[in-house]
Amino acid sequence: MMTAQVLSAIFIPFLGTTLGAAGVFFMKGEMSRRLQRSLTGFAAGVMVAASVWSLIIPAMDQSQHMGKLAFIPAFVGVWVGFLFLLVLDSIIPHLHINSDSPEGAQSNLGKSTMMVIAVALHNLPEGMAVGVVAAGWLSGNENISFAAAMTLALGIAIQNMPEGAIISMPLKSNGMKNHKAFSYGVVSGIIEPIGAIATILLANLVVPLLPYLLSFAAGAMLYVVVEELIPEMSEGEHSNIGTIFFAVGFTLMMVLDVALG
Repeated sequence: MMTAQVLSAIFIPFLGTTLGAAGVFFMKGEMSRRLQRSLTGFAAGVMVAASVWSLIIPAMDQSQHMGKLAFIPAFVGVWVGFLFLLVLDSIIPHLHINSDSPEGAQSNLGKSTMMVIAVALHNLPEGMAVGVVAAGWLSGNENISFAAAMTLALGIAIQNMPEGAIISMPLKSNGMKNHKAFSYGVVSGIIEPIGAIATILLANLVVPLLPYLLSFAAGAMLYVVVEELIPEMSEGEHSNIGTIFFAVGFTLMMVLDVALG
């Protein structure tokens, strides 16, 4: 059942993306590469910490009855999630920021559209992660609290704010009108509540598989970090700024999860 509490957790990350995309109305000029690296590194740190503390560890905690084999659901789930994103990345046409080489199947889609699709692919596992934790709470699982779902949603929303700016600001710099660049940023984030709702509906049907679903979301998020975010924060002239902000994002999410979850 979709309660008001669950809906708030589902849409908080989307709100973060929307607020970030709104930066086109307030920021002038192009977003510097240094700032892009900082924001990308921060997002990567948050996603890795969320994968570990909010998803993989709870998956293992729920499998304690398996004794020394409690790692199996997490192991299987991470690999399935990783491979799931790998397949999507291979077949769906998209274009990463600061790249002129489209990936996935060949298409006649415009550059801006493929950039939005790339971010939407990135956002899908984040929505799934919030959805599966919320589903765990709805199912009455004693190891998952509503606070845990809200903490994960808040952490993702925080890192979605710079991501919304990263998708909208380059479009503005390329001559797109403010309102249109903003709408592209918003559309890139709508996949998160859709993914969350779909995951909740699925998880309610297969509650016994909750440990696998938690780690599935973690594997998908880790794929995004390794395949997209880390290369983006490291490309070009050497700089440690992305690495530093990775640590900032990682420790912030870690603190939020332990203190609030």
